[in-house]
Amino acid sequence: MKKFTIADFNIYKAQAQKITMITAYDFNHAQLIAESLIDTILVGDSLGMVVQGANNTLNVSLDDILYHTKAVRRGAPDKFIVADMPYLSYHLDSKTTIQNAGTLICAGGADAVKLEINNVNMLSQISSLTDAQIPVIAHIGMTPQSVNVFGGFKVQGKNEAQVQHIEKMAQFAQDAGASAIVIECVPSSVAQKITKTLSIPTIGIGAGNGCDGQVLVLNDLLGISKHTPKFAKQYLDGKYLIKNALNEFSYEVTSQAFPSDKHSY
Repeated sequence: MKKFTIADFNIYKAQAQKITMITAYDFNHAQLIAESLIDTILVGDSLGMVVQGANNTLNVSLDDILYHTKAVRRGAPDKFIVADMPYLSYHLDSKTTIQNAGTLICAGGADAVKLEINNVNMLSQISSLTDAQIPVIAHIGMTPQSVNVFGGFKVQGKNEAQVQHIEKMAQFAQDAGASAIVIECVPSSVAQKITKTLSIPTIGIGAGNGCDGQVLVLNDLLGISKHTPKFAKQYLDGKYLIKNALNEFSYEVTSQAFPSDKHSY
């Protein structure tokens, strides 16, 4: 299968071909994705909640993202990988932003980085990164790093002021040089309008079917998350299957059915 590249974002949009993205964090799952039809992998700062068990993403460090990006790259050497830039890794100045993004590209093996854009002050960081030849995916709408400003993980774009703000952030992010935009937790009509307006593709998560692509967290898709958001469809009852396997192992150990001769030396 031909490797998806940064150029394919615009090619897919021009051809009305949907982009598929999965958020993953480790070597084993990356191997499975590498053997699938999925186009791109996002190493998200959602690992703070999904892997580390935190209540939000704010405690995730650059070292955390770097560690998991390296693991995913080993498992999926030929997939296009986007690495999240965690909270405060791109909020200080352009020099620090470029250094941090460069670490994820050069040491982590990412092909692009993702920045959450909730105010105009972040737009200059997109330009700085693209000037440094680092591809950028922007993230608008319900940006999880703004959880304290939003007062929780709340759907955005529910009133006219929010809609106008999200639309402006989308246009400004494109103008600043973003290669694509993730739109999270906004009404379908808002996301569809933005998608039709922009020349770069949109990737939705909780933003309806009108986007140019979709992204889901692998753990949600597999049905192994503690809490599954409304926008996440479970394609597998992973909890049931895993618990059954664990219980079967426990039974076979206690009944001395395992290990058998087949599994002994």
